[in-house]
Amino acid sequence: MNKNEKQFEKGVSRREFLAGAAAASSFIIVPRHVLGGPGYQAPSDKLNIACIGIGGKGWSDSLKMQTENVIALCDVDEDRLTQQHDEDKKTIRDYYPTAKFYQDFRVMLEKEKEIDAVTVSTPDHTHAVAAMMAMKMKKHVFVQKPLTHTIHEARVLAKTAKEMGVVTQMGNQGHAQEGGRLVCEWIWAGAIGEVKEVHCITNRPVWKQNLTAPTETPSVPPTLDWNLWVGPAKWRPYHPAYVPWSWRGWWDFGTGAIGDMGAHIIDHAYWPLKLKYPEKIYASSTEFTKDSPPQAEVLVYDFPARGKMPPVRMYWWDGGLTPPRPFELEAGRRLSVSDGGAVIFMGSKGILTCGTYGDNPRLIPEEKMKAFKRPQKTIPRSPGIHEEWIAACKKGDPEAATTNFGYSGPLTETMLLGNLAVRMRDKNMVFEWDGEKGQITNCPEANDLLHFEYRKGWEL
Repeated sequence: MNKNEKQFEKGVSRREFLAGAAAASSFIIVPRHVLGGPGYQAPSDKLNIACIGIGGKGWSDSLKMQTENVIALCDVDEDRLTQQHDEDKKTIRDYYPTAKFYQDFRVMLEKEKEIDAVTVSTPDHTHAVAAMMAMKMKKHVFVQKPLTHTIHEARVLAKTAKEMGVVTQMGNQGHAQEGGRLVCEWIWAGAIGEVKEVHCITNRPVWKQNLTAPTETPSVPPTLDWNLWVGPAKWRPYHPAYVPWSWRGWWDFGTGAIGDMGAHIIDHAYWPLKLKYPEKIYASSTEFTKDSPPQAEVLVYDFPARGKMPPVRMYWWDGGLTPPRPFELEAGRRLSVSDGGAVIFMGSKGILTCGTYGDNPRLIPEEKMKAFKRPQKTIPRSPGIHEEWIAACKKGDPEAATTNFGYSGPLTETMLLGNLAVRMRDKNMVFEWDGEKGQITNCPEANDLLHFEYRKGWEL
């Protein structure tokens, strides 16, 4: 009997045992053929998971945890627990009948001492406070995109994840798919030469923006804890204009079109071009209000040279605005587009396009695609964004999660700098960003938008 097995027999807690085994090695404690044959997963192999946010995207994130031991579910709306979903007419309770339910994640994290890892699938404005509390308790964290609501939050989360040594992941699923890896491998192999310009395009928002906060005060649904839903944001009365879906179009709760889709689309410019912090940001947009983002915008980012890669200018287009059609694209042919989005890389030797999640990469014109000799696949393939995170948690290896906060933190900062530039567009200037210090250097008052003051009872 080995040392780990003796500890197990002496009654070491499942959480302590799992952590110790992960630190020592990745082998299975008890042979699978003894416990249940090929593919059997012993209880000691499973993570104890808590899911914060179980409606909307939280539904699918929670279901991705079925290989593990989901011991707690949390949502500010009790109705989410028994709400049937169209796919199979089941509720989340049908999948996890023994999981304890909470409305306040703070209470859940304090009470459920055996939690190993947490998923956070709430509106943007509560991502950081939930993730931070979990990480400070040394729990692994999966957070839906965008990672945070503010630039400051993104930086602090990345710093804390490193300090705590926990495994983190942002839920931009395209980062785990084949297309994104092909885009990287093709660009790194020189398929289109040097890239000095890239365009990121989305059809979002598909909800209304440029709105004014409603003045009506309808009754709060009896199953919803509105105070908890508002969380760290400035207090305002309940209104269905905010919840359950349209919060994305309000500055206090969401991050607009770029927050919704930038983590997907910009990721596939960010990764192959090895970007980190932009040096300059400029914004042009339609009208917006103090409450709500514009319906359409163009953002321009300048990044410095990276190693042998030259400086590059990245454009973001949303709300129906698009860049000029490449002359090289054949008549009648469309760009590679998925879920209303695309990326166009303008290289010194050609053009490469892909869809929202990096899918269907193509060289244009088509004759170049047909003549292209694909390079060897050099990037390890992923089993999926959730599966990758779970495996990394079990190994205790933060770097095995490829969109960990060390990567997704700076990506999120870049996205949210666009929102900052939009909100300060009346300055009619190009904003200069010192990425190492985390400051706008040529407009000090713009730094007030890096974060906001939380309500009492909420903190990072």
